[in-house]
Amino acid sequence: MGISLKDRNRLECFPEQLSSISLRVGKVIMKYLDKIYKESEVSWFTPVEIFKPWYAHGIAEAIMRTANLSVPLKIYEIGGGSGTCAKGIMDYIMLNAPPRVYNNMTYISVEVSPSLAEIQRETVGEVRSHLSKFRVECRDATDRSGWGDAEQQPCWVIMLEVLDNLPHDLIYSENQVSPWMEVWVEKQQDRETLSELYKPLQDSLIKRCVAIIDLDKKHDSQSSAILKAKSVWSKVFPKPQRCWLPTGCLKLLEVLHEVLPKMSLIASDFSYLPDVRILGERAPLVSTKKDGSSSDYSSYLDARGDADIFFPTEFWLLERIDHYCSGWLKLQKDLSSKEGKKRRTITVSSILLSYSGFCFWKL
Repeated sequence: MGISLKDRNRLECFPEQLSSISLRVGKVIMKYLDKIYKESEVSWFTPVEIFKPWYAHGIAEAIMRTANLSVPLKIYEIGGGSGTCAKGIMDYIMLNAPPRVYNNMTYISVEVSPSLAEIQRETVGEVRSHLSKFRVECRDATDRSGWGDAEQQPCWVIMLEVLDNLPHDLIYSENQVSPWMEVWVEKQQDRETLSELYKPLQDSLIKRCVAIIDLDKKHDSQSSAILKAKSVWSKVFPKPQRCWLPTGCLKLLEVLHEVLPKMSLIASDFSYLPDVRILGERAPLVSTKKDGSSSDYSSYLDARGDADIFFPTEFWLLERIDHYCSGWLKLQKDLSSKEGKKRRTITVSSILLSYSGFCFWKL
């Protein structure tokens, strides 16, 4: 169903009508999602699957509008799932771009799962002409050795619902002024239960993530009198703090910026997850599905392999990590002479799926 220019102008004049329409459409979509989830054993569907082929077509149009089409178009997709996005993008470029753009393009899927890699080949292969332009590299994208030499040509990197499944590290502080500690998990002797163990920060990836987020900024910038008052207050009313760090995202972007220094990045993921019961900033939703309905865990220690773990993505933080990895953002203690590349960020929030986010970075 389309909206005419006249109707669109009316909606802009009456935002409450637009809000009402969005609410009604949102209810229809939620009803549809409830139906397909109950009919399927799949724990969750990505937007590119739910809204195919239009979601992938929108990404392809964004690439065509901003890419330098005078050089061969090269696209990498990290974690391509069933290949729906790859096929949708290649379909759109084949039908809408100049023939030379489609004929000279390369689409590379970096997929860690052999079974999904085979499904992607089958999906994209439904259009025979795509096969000569598409390939799957079955490997871990965070492993630098799998990329070979750095590539100096412009390219695009797509990551749809990848960040929410990347590893995170948990840090803990027993009160408002105590130093952050790494959280380790250990198995109790002669027991099946797991428990947390706290150690001083040692992991270099965790330390870089803490520096990027600027968690220690308040401690460094406040006067000794304020810190002394806070120390007294924290002893009287201690407030333990827990923070989940996107260290897997940091590791991935460090590798990508090293091997693809001229990449433009498209990322889509959840910026908000409802009904999270686990404690901590950026805490995950840990959920399992049985007989078509989901149940959530109150502790990540209870998840033993039959649960899905989703982390929310804070896009302001993703931007800082991207700018740090590109060399544009300099940390206070960073004395390196590496010259950074200025990057432009565009963030779009979905009206219908308000808990998701979409953004891309362009050199």
